[in-house]
Amino acid sequence: MKFTIAKLPGDGIGPEVVAQAVKVLEAVGTKFGHEFDFQFGITGAHAIDEVGEPYPEATHQICMNSDAVLFGAIGDPKYDNDPKAKVRPEQGLLAMRKKLGLYANIRPINTFQSLIHKSPLRPDLVEGADFVVIRELTGGIYFGEPRGRSENGEKAYDTCVYSKEEVTRITKLGFEYARLRNKRMTVVDKANVLATSRLWRETVQGMVADYPDVEVDYMFVDNAAMQIIQWPKKFDVMLTENMFGDILSDEASVITGSLGLLPSASVGIHTSVFEPIHGSYPQAAGKDIANPIGTVLSAALMLELGLKLPAEAKAVRDAVDASLAADAVTEDIATDKSKAFKTSQVGDWLAEYILK
Repeated sequence: MKFTIAKLPGDGIGPEVVAQAVKVLEAVGTKFGHEFDFQFGITGAHAIDEVGEPYPEATHQICMNSDAVLFGAIGDPKYDNDPKAKVRPEQGLLAMRKKLGLYANIRPINTFQSLIHKSPLRPDLVEGADFVVIRELTGGIYFGEPRGRSENGEKAYDTCVYSKEEVTRITKLGFEYARLRNKRMTVVDKANVLATSRLWRETVQGMVADYPDVEVDYMFVDNAAMQIIQWPKKFDVMLTENMFGDILSDEASVITGSLGLLPSASVGIHTSVFEPIHGSYPQAAGKDIANPIGTVLSAALMLELGLKLPAEAKAVRDAVDASLAADAVTEDIATDKSKAFKTSQVGDWLAEYILK
């Protein structure tokens, strides 16, 4: 089969890690008889420097005309350190989510047996942890209006807005995901304080009867933040709003031992986007030391969810498991750092393993 993939490397280490995922996908194509046509698009600081905006219309059209989007990272210190910058790389990510209708972010959180010792938590707490954070992606305080500053600049305001339709849409996805797993879903909100959270809770409660096989519980976000650390194995599917999901999924990712290990999928109305959870890590850009596994596993998610190729996705995950067991990894997780692989070497190793 032939698939068109929008390749958006972005900023920082994005080009390096995306290049390794491309190697892996090309190996999958060779082994399983598929052809992947990669269409390059600019985003983030790179796009601002070239055309003045972080998600150009030309890039959007590439995404719309593709079967899936493989995305790297966005962000650059020259914009991070300028609070008065009117155009920022991150605005491109928000624009992409809005224009592609990416209303749900799916972030699997699981530990790897060979890396349990890398977790900052005790092995008995994290071994076997395996849950999914489903985060609403196009509503809430990141998109609400009005927002801005007072005329004298001494006050700032952001507005958190949700509609029942938005909550219903993401909740339906949460229930469906729970049915595919262990039929348990935790809804995280702040209903004791926020009106939007009360809308969330009321909406979910109104849908429970349609999914009698799924056990639902509710948790305030501060309690959830504590319990992710205390009892990470208690969660199965965690459903939450945009900002809470942003924070909690990053917190949860740390229990695996490295931000560089975990993938994510953003799905919705048009083309789905698959990307690692880490940022652009500009300090490592160009040094060939960044961990590409999160991006490679994002490619596996793309094969599974976006292209409906489960056997191909399993081949990629098997290769990653083998590389971790063989310590064929970058310096951030290598047992013997003196023998750590470069980013490009990890990509080569994974591609060769798939082709065996």
